[in-house]
Amino acid sequence: MDIEITPHAGAGAFRLGMSVAEAREAAIARGLFRIVASDPEPGQVQCSHDESGLGVVLGFTKGELSGVALYRFLREDAGVRVLLDGLDVFRIPSEDLLERLAERGHAVEENDLGFDALPELKVIFSNVSSYEYPVDEDGDPVYFDYVLVTSEAAAGR
Repeated sequence: MDIEITPHAGAGAFRLGMSVAEAREAAIARGLFRIVASDPEPGQVQCSHDESGLGVVLGFTKGELSGVALYRFLREDAGVRVLLDGLDVFRIPSEDLLERLAERGHAVEENDLGFDALPELKVIFSNVSSYEYPVDEDGDPVYFDYVLVTSEAAAGR
């Protein structure tokens, strides 16, 4: 399963601006996501891809989808790719990913809090997690474990 992040538009079948009902239908229509919990008019809807452990959180502002957060799969052999500009954001080491995105002309803002951003694309990455993902010799996460595409300029920062 590939999920393409489209800056300013959404991720996969989840399009920024869609209603809560449309977002729920998109999750169910793929037949891959289970909606974990949700109020009738939620601020967010959590979805889970049970086979891989990939998590998706859909954030809503005034009833419209305003952000899609994807959480790295829990199984390393998961048949899931989350792509931005053709790059697999959860399988390319985070430092390499940021370097490759910068080489492609994207402005990259890094900070010491564990959040890195592509501000003109309204995309935010993080590699701060409590899950046991691969780490380097210093114990730091190798890959990003979270990516957010949003309609808000500084959401999550």
